[in-house]
Amino acid sequence: MATIRGRVEAVGPLRFDRYASEELKMLTRSQLKARFVSLSVNGKDAKLSRSVEAGDDFALELLDEEDRSSASAPEDIPLSVLYEDARVVVVDKPQGMVVHPAHGNWSGTLANALLGRFAAEGRAAPARAGIVHRLDKDTSGVLIVGKSAAAQEALAAQFRARSTVKTYLAIVRRGPSADSGRLDGWLARDPRERKRFAPSSEGVGKRALTEWTVLARAGGYAVLALGLRTGRTHQLRVHCKALGCPILGDPIYGSPDGRFPGASLMLHAWELRIRLPGDDEPSTFRAPVPERFAATAAALGLDGFPLPPGGAAL
Repeated sequence: MATIRGRVEAVGPLRFDRYASEELKMLTRSQLKARFVSLSVNGKDAKLSRSVEAGDDFALELLDEEDRSSASAPEDIPLSVLYEDARVVVVDKPQGMVVHPAHGNWSGTLANALLGRFAAEGRAAPARAGIVHRLDKDTSGVLIVGKSAAAQEALAAQFRARSTVKTYLAIVRRGPSADSGRLDGWLARDPRERKRFAPSSEGVGKRALTEWTVLARAGGYAVLALGLRTGRTHQLRVHCKALGCPILGDPIYGSPDGRFPGASLMLHAWELRIRLPGDDEPSTFRAPVPERFAATAAALGLDGFPLPPGGAAL
């Protein structure tokens, strides 16, 4: 992977991809998109469409040609399919699987698995293997993929409009004092640690909205239903920490737990409600509670905890 740093010189407001292509003669815009990993402008994460002007500092990360080749390679990786038709495939992503290839994870990703699945079916894969949303590596659960460019865009438009309903389950330490609530604020990268995010002042970073309900409590732990109303990186993990009840097993926003020292992240994307391309009414998809989650709940005496009402906002 290559990192290119520089300062924009002598140009008025212009999309970064056009600036890199037309002014710097770096790559064509399509080549930039194909090899794009990340972009920051003046220290803040940005998209290729971000407008830049003279004096802006940028850092652009691109895949090397060798990395790009391996990142787009189809692989025969079994997937747990929850639903499939001619338009979409809905999978239960396992904990530990990365969604998109990136530095350190060029193979074995969900994208590689989907490309392998499409190739086996003799189907041309849409851009980014049809993926329209993501889950963190250590988060398991339901994820929907478009099987054509048209289906992919129909799904992506709903995520952009925030018309989807996404409900997660989490086992947290301590548990909030109230039985339900709402966190509505702003998140930005932690200035002390670039891999972390933290609550920020209004207008700094991106707005993040989470609704939560306690499903069960026991022994200083709780099971929460988390309604993700915006899809910010690490949003639920940061918000649980802000509530004073970090997610059990969170290596970034939590700390080792004395009772469950080997716990992995107890966060699971349980339900997604979305309208399939061409349908008038939304469909609801659920990923079963994973074994790691059920076993921990059982150890707390919380096995059989009530699940939230399906297909509705909390």
